[in-house]
Amino acid sequence: MSGISQDFVTYHHQLLDGLGASLKLAGLTLVLGLPGGLLLAIAGTSRLRILRYAAVALVETGRGTPALVMLQLIYYGIPLTLTGILSAGIALGLTTAAYTSEIIRGGLQAVPEGEVEAANALGMSRFDTLRDVVIPQGLRIALPSLMSFSIIMFQATSLAFTIAVPELMSQAKSIANSNFHYFNLFVIAAALYAVITISASAFTERVERRLSRHV
Repeated sequence: MSGISQDFVTYHHQLLDGLGASLKLAGLTLVLGLPGGLLLAIAGTSRLRILRYAAVALVETGRGTPALVMLQLIYYGIPLTLTGILSAGIALGLTTAAYTSEIIRGGLQAVPEGEVEAANALGMSRFDTLRDVVIPQGLRIALPSLMSFSIIMFQATSLAFTIAVPELMSQAKSIANSNFHYFNLFVIAAALYAVITISASAFTERVERRLSRHV
């Protein structure tokens, strides 16, 4: 343990910088992915068959493609020069959109039919009903599951080391390559991931309990 502690004291600046990059990448992933998931969820319930089929095709493609493969496709495959963190944000955002669309769609479908019928009785248009009634309540229902998935995507940012993003895993591996303390550095990285993950999980449980008080 003394060796692990010593390595943390010696390299904590680099490791914490890497953790900051991981959090930044996770934030970018969610900013891009959650709105995309909402759009796909809405398209998946559309009355237009073409739009519905297109949404299903995108969701199944996103869910069927591993996040690591998506990272490589975006970083090396598209004919644009993007930074590593932007490429990783787009790739993980696409994966997030595909998975969260199903979570959000479930939330939208869980909105009581009576709420929609009441909106129709008041003369609200389909768009207004969706915007003012279905989406707010559906997102509230889906929120705990979305928060849990966000934790998974934070962990998935560790894959970004494969395209040279200086996140936590990349920093730990870089330091270990120079001093050969692979076990120590990876234990430290795991501990830092766990601190964020456990804290976020506790917050998610608290939000879920608060939202379920009305049940």
